[in-house]
Amino acid sequence: MEAELSTDVVVRPVRDVDAEALGRVHATCWHETYDHLVSRAALESVSARRMAELWTHWMNQGPDYVQHAALVGGEIVGFAGAGPARDEDAPRPRELYFIYLLDAWHGTGIGQKLFDAVVPEGEGVYLWVAEDNPRAHRFYARNGFTADGARHDEPFLGETITEVRLVR
Repeated sequence: MEAELSTDVVVRPVRDVDAEALGRVHATCWHETYDHLVSRAALESVSARRMAELWTHWMNQGPDYVQHAALVGGEIVGFAGAGPARDEDAPRPRELYFIYLLDAWHGTGIGQKLFDAVVPEGEGVYLWVAEDNPRAHRFYARNGFTADGARHDEPFLGETITEVRLVR
């Protein structure tokens, strides 16, 4: 059952004070998103504390990096980030690095608000997504992305996930 949006949603840039909450949400989202792609043991190695430490680093990368959090009732429920392309053969100058939303908030429009906050309308951008993530593929297709044929095996928590590149 998908959550209904009964409270105002705030989408704003991440702040230093968000690291702990972002770590908790990030860890939960990885469990919800990747539970069918990697082993339970790999996912159990993900801790909210470690993710919070990573956020402390990620949120201070400079002005070319855009990261926003979505809050419902004052609590972070998702986040997204984009910045300069990281691939040598990048098809666009900017890359959507991540967009995660707690399962309870899927289908409420919050994911779209996050996407719009970090990827300006009409901006050419690319991303990598797990090949076996149909919900994400549908979301990106609605936003004008198509696969360009590039794929790779990405190390993830000591295992491997096959990712495909989508471009718009």
